[in-house]
This record gives sequence, C-alpha cells and structure tokens, in this order.
Amino acid sequence: MELNGKQVLLTGASGGIGQALALALAEKGAQLTLLGRRQEPLDALCNQLAGEGHSALAVDLNNSAARAELSYRLGDKRVDILINCAGSNQLGWLVDQSEAEIEQQIGINLLVPMLLIRQLLARLNQERALIVNIGSSFGAIGYPGYTAYSAAKFGLRGFSEALRRELSDTNTKVLYVAPRATDTALNSESVRAMNQILGNRMDSPQRVATEVIRSIERERDETYIGWPERLFVLINKLNSAPVTRAIRGQLNIIRRHAIEARSER
Repeated sequence: MELNGKQVLLTGASGGIGQALALALAEKGAQLTLLGRRQEPLDALCNQLAGEGHSALAVDLNNSAARAELSYRLGDKRVDILINCAGSNQLGWLVDQSEAEIEQQIGINLLVPMLLIRQLLARLNQERALIVNIGSSFGAIGYPGYTAYSAAKFGLRGFSEALRRELSDTNTKVLYVAPRATDTALNSESVRAMNQILGNRMDSPQRVATEVIRSIERERDETYIGWPERLFVLINKLNSAPVTRAIRGQLNIIRRHAIEARSER
C-alpha cells in the first residue's frame, strides 16, 4: 500500500517502536492519529512529525469506557491503516508473577487489539484498508520467562490469521509483523544483560519501524524480523525438539536474570 496521504491510527505511539514508527510513517507522507496513555509525550512527538494533519489522543486502551469514547473523539476521521503497537512484557518465572501482572500482559498484548479492531472495523476505509498487528518472535517460539507474553503473542498471531481469513472477501487485509528483541525502555537491565550473555541481538526501534513499513508497502501477511530468529521460527514449526534442546541449555541463565528482573520491579 502506498503510504502518502493515508490516514493512520497508531497505538502505543509515545515510545519505543511506536515512536520510531510514527516518525517514519510521517516521512512517508502519512497523516497520523497517535494514541497513548499520556498526552504530553504524544503532543511532543506530534510536533516532531513531518507534514501536517497529525493529531494525538491520550487514551487508556485497557479501559472499556475509554475505548468506547475513542469512537466519538475520532469524529468523522476515516482510518486507512490501523496499527496495534501498544504492548508490554515482563521477564519472570510464571510462579513469581502475580495474577494482575499476568492479566495485564494478556490484556494489552491480545485483548486490547482484538476489542479495538472489533470496535473500529466499521470505520476502516471500505475501499482499501490495512490492520497491522505488531507481534513478536515469541509469538511463534514459546520462551521461558515470558510465558504470559508468549501466550498473548501466540494468540495475537492466531487472531490475525483467523481475522485475515474472515475478512478475505472484503477490502480489508490483516498483517502480522513479529520483531525479535528490540532495544526499548520496556527492557530492564537484567533483560539487556541476559540478551548480551546469550548472544541475542537487539534491534533498534528504527530498524523495526523500517521493516514494518516495508511489510505495509508490500502487504505481507506475516513478517518475522531478524536472522537467525526467522530460521528458529521455521524449525520450531516443523520440529520443536531442536529448539527445545537449545533453550534447555540456556535455562539457568534465563532463570538467574528472571530473578534479577523481579527484584528490579
């Protein structure tokens, strides 16, 4: 899809991948409506965007009343591209996470995109529209220390596939883009240290934004960012045993840093 002149609704815009994506989309000529929890950083970002016609709305997407109000706050603005970028993750063993922490990760990473899409489907451009869900390589490879996050992203990938097929006789297409580890403020020092020890590469938000835009322009159904992560995703789909053995060898390192990450919160 050509981005110039398109109306884009972007969640999770105030930091990390969302912020980098907003800047890159504006450079392509898109007009953005930025969504995030706090107005001040959204306004600051809006002022940095190339072009005109951008806006920013502070909204708590976890709150059903706030989501319902969003429809009225958008007015008659059409949406050509809806990008679900809001998310969170926490490194920690399942038994060490509270019920609230688990619910929060499932909520923002899976339920919020589902409910927001359901709410806004009728607002999407009926001539041609894209829904873009930002997932994770952990949505195809279950990883210890990220059980709730993996569950949510596995769910988001399945939801994206099912909705893509459900809308296959319409002019709306659903894309799923899965970054690997990304260098954002969501990652604690323990997570950074763990990735360094394990040799896991962390992409910059700008690199991820470039790949997301490439996926949008080419309208790829599914995109996995990074090598060898794309290879591991394929192997895990065909025969998970080798991936399980490889991760088993990392388990003590992951566990140690999960304990450290818990103490940092």
